Amino acid sequence: MPAPEPATDPTPFAGLTLTHSSTVDRVAEELRRAVFDGELESGTPLREVALADSLGVARSTVREALGLLVAEGIAIREPNRGVSVASPDPEAITDVVRARAVLEIAGVRRWAEASDEARDAVRAALREYAAAVAADASYQELNERHLTLHLSFVGLQESPRLVAMAETLIAELKVALAQIDRIRRNAHDQAGSHTHLLELLEAGEVAAATADLEAHLADAEVAIREALFQAPPE
Repeated sequence: MPAPEPATDPTPFAGLTLTHSSTVDRVAEELRRAVFDGELESGTPLREVALADSLGVARSTVREALGLLVAEGIAIREPNRGVSVASPDPEAITDVVRARAVLEIAGVRRWAEASDEARDAVRAALREYAAAVAADASYQELNERHLTLHLSFVGLQESPRLVAMAETLIAELKVALAQIDRIRRNAHDQAGSHTHLLELLEAGEVAAATADLEAHLADAEVAIREALFQAPPE
């Protein structure tokens, strides 16, 4: 006779819940919003007790949410000092901007050879960015839409590895770019310039579009350094 099957708990997952995880995510999202909207400046200490009291959640929830921000580079954790909003390093950000430019420019140059799907992704990203600008969205959302558009340029190369590399670079830029946009308030100008870039691509003027993107990224590098109180590179 076959051996009897071992007894199993009919409800082995009955104790699982998403409540705590969801609360952690909501706390992390609120902290991201505050950073990108300028309510929490670079260097601001993120005190667990004060945040827990303000948000009406447990310290453990705040601690986990802060862990997410640290992993994303939005905050830093230092021994004996706790967690604070990250202060972007100008030299590191400059290096990231230049690496990002290599990937994006290579993508734009491939516009004519790219698939319809890859080109449609650029068009969709621009529409969503322009819609966010028109809706007077938060700087966090504008930042996300803007960076998604730039990521779609890399997507024109249709290489998952290159897109993954670009995503890593963009994650390092988010805090710095949020600071730039708060200072310059240039979200509308950004949307307009990218619309012009896409118009050049649609007209088959790839060289002109490439030059346009190169100028845009060079300006971004200078703006970041100026906003971080550094002299522009020679």
